[in-house]
Amino acid sequence: MPLTISVFSDVICPWCYVGKRRLERALDQLGQRQTTTIEWLPFELNPGMPADGMARADYRARKFGPERAAELDAQMAALGRQEGIGFNFERMTRTPSTRRAHMLIAAASQHGRADPVVDALFRAYFEDGRDVGDPDVLREIGVASGLDRAVVDDALGSEQLRALVESTERQAGEMQVSGVPFFIVDRKWAVSGAQPTEQWVAALSAA
Repeated sequence: MPLTISVFSDVICPWCYVGKRRLERALDQLGQRQTTTIEWLPFELNPGMPADGMARADYRARKFGPERAAELDAQMAALGRQEGIGFNFERMTRTPSTRRAHMLIAAASQHGRADPVVDALFRAYFEDGRDVGDPDVLREIGVASGLDRAVVDDALGSEQLRALVESTERQAGEMQVSGVPFFIVDRKWAVSGAQPTEQWVAALSAA
């Protein structure tokens, strides 16, 4: 039976990347990957971040303290290896604003290319250490993911898409979504957090 799974996510959230991989693995095991529509919805972890971002070392030090930040990166890198994700935190120099990335995802959704764009954004940030707040990086990712350059250029400057992103994020707040990833299956039931593949298999099989 076809499924629609809506996902509130941010492209700088490592747990969102892990959650995506675990869900995909479950869908593959159930033979439902091709019949499931994934709807990617915006959730900015740092909605007040300056448009050009800030140095990641400063951001992490302020949020966690340098020692705790290093511990968390090491733990996530180890978890990533188990999930087939090559987290490369030492390459990451910027913590970006993700507003424009979400605008790009919104445009990609309108053209049936959201999933490859989201995957490319995760890989660019977490594995290649690229600044996914940089419009030039976003243009490259959008075009490489199958979008026309004109669509990408329009998306990054679109006030309509900016308003859509902000409106959807307000809806998340009204739904009391306080953390990501947050999944809504067939508009009926919710799953919070990057649940293990086995739990996804059991839940989707029961549904």
